[in-house]
Amino acid sequence: MTVPSGLVDGPIYLDYNATTPVDPAVTEALLPYLTHEFGNPSSGHHYGAGSRAALQRAREQVLGLLQSTDGQVVFTGSGSEADNLAIRGTVLAAATDRAHVITQQTEHPAVLEACRALQRWHDTDVTYLPVNGDGVVDPAELAAAFTDRTVLVSIMAANNETGALQPIRELTRIAHAHGAVFHCDAAQAAGKIPLDITALDVDLLTVVGHKMYAPKGIGALYMRTGVPLEPLVYGGGQEHGLRAGTENVALAVALGTAADLAAAEDHLRVQSLRDRLHHQLTTVLGDRVLLNGPVGRLPNTLNISIRGVAGHELLAATPGIAASTGSACHSGDYQPSPVLTAMGLPAERSLSAVRLSLGRWTTAEDIDRATDLITTSISRITTGSRY
Repeated sequence: MTVPSGLVDGPIYLDYNATTPVDPAVTEALLPYLTHEFGNPSSGHHYGAGSRAALQRAREQVLGLLQSTDGQVVFTGSGSEADNLAIRGTVLAAATDRAHVITQQTEHPAVLEACRALQRWHDTDVTYLPVNGDGVVDPAELAAAFTDRTVLVSIMAANNETGALQPIRELTRIAHAHGAVFHCDAAQAAGKIPLDITALDVDLLTVVGHKMYAPKGIGALYMRTGVPLEPLVYGGGQEHGLRAGTENVALAVALGTAADLAAAEDHLRVQSLRDRLHHQLTTVLGDRVLLNGPVGRLPNTLNISIRGVAGHELLAATPGIAASTGSACHSGDYQPSPVLTAMGLPAERSLSAVRLSLGRWTTAEDIDRATDLITTSISRITTGSRY
């Protein structure tokens, strides 16, 4: 497997949940649609035919990743746009005065802010469900939240910070029993764990290109046939009439190719490397290592806190790895992650959190080297401390 040039001779990349390098095979597939395959897919002549066929093939590849043979795929400019189309589109298409939406506190900002905008501009009621200490929604809490005006439930498949997996099938069963549409943001899950649309029984599902080795600027919304949506972008009727504008065929081809590659991914290889990293850090640092999130989570994600060491301080002292912290910096003031706070973690532990997320090109040598770099940095930061 060809390693992207950007990973050669750079820091060890452990931030795959933030974005993934573009797979060289994806780059190769999209290039013709930036050069000689330039036609508008809506054109009826020779030059449009190739682009139109490529666009259709890309839709089928995305459906293949989701193990689906029916439904529609709407290509969007990002996962955030797909989330907004699903949430705003469902509410505005609903024949309900003052619609009610249910989501959870640890959703991606694209979902949370779309809900808040509906509250501000369309008088929509929104319920934000709590999560337990593992970051998981209690189905009983969802069941208790419905009203006779509930039109939509939006719960992500997997959390981007902790990798926590939600019980989607059980949640969709409850939502459908109450007549509500179910949307699932699968930005982090798609390509990392198998997804089966039929088994999950979701109505709408978000997929994001740059989380699965395609370029930034492309996403998709799976839509069950017959689900009513109001468009975000009005115009010429492209994308089943839901997203006007001439399609970006090159990026759609990229996402389709990435979906094919992801469908064949070896998730157990990455999981074994993640567990190796966790084990090695725990062997050196002992009970100073605290796992944030459940044991059952995305196979590539390790969110840990190191007692007595701030996450941003650790990463600043370890330039040999690229990873993320569990805090946000506002004018030099670090604030705990809202996700970890919603899980009930104390501020000190949240501020100590680091997210180490692995991917397609992570090797055992990377893991061993990262362990050495992290433990050496901790030793320097806490000179004189005993492990």
